[in-house]
Amino acid sequence: MALTHLGVISERRIAQLVDPDLIDLPRFLTRRPGLHSGLMMPQVAAAALASECKLLAHPASVDSIPTSANQEDYVSMAMGSALKLDQIVSNVEAILAIELIAAAQGIDFHAPLKPGEGVAEALKRLRTKVPPLEEDRSLQKEIETVSRMIRDGVFCF
Repeated sequence: MALTHLGVISERRIAQLVDPDLIDLPRFLTRRPGLHSGLMMPQVAAAALASECKLLAHPASVDSIPTSANQEDYVSMAMGSALKLDQIVSNVEAILAIELIAAAQGIDFHAPLKPGEGVAEALKRLRTKVPPLEEDRSLQKEIETVSRMIRDGVFCF
């Protein structure tokens, strides 16, 4: 459940980054909104993943059913919980990856202002794998790459 909350909070930050009514950045973090959709679809993907996490966070243990000719009258459903947790972890990694990509795009719009040292280092590491979004392109591979970077601790310093 805690990871689900992290994913939902991250998705809400992404939603704020792409909405010019909430932040001083262009709509969907693109220089030409209307012509390009920018980070619209990654935000939609993050929202879908966050919603899936909410469904998966429902405790598997409440779905116990007797097994083995009632020898096991209460089953913890631990394997089901583990499988759901694995999917939640993958979803949250993807949501966080989308947030990092969106945040980097937002930072780019504030140039020549520079971020603090830690953010600058994270941005430098991200930009080795994800170039700025100038025109629409599929971000699937980049989201997968940043998800792996998160899993590998690349942004832990």
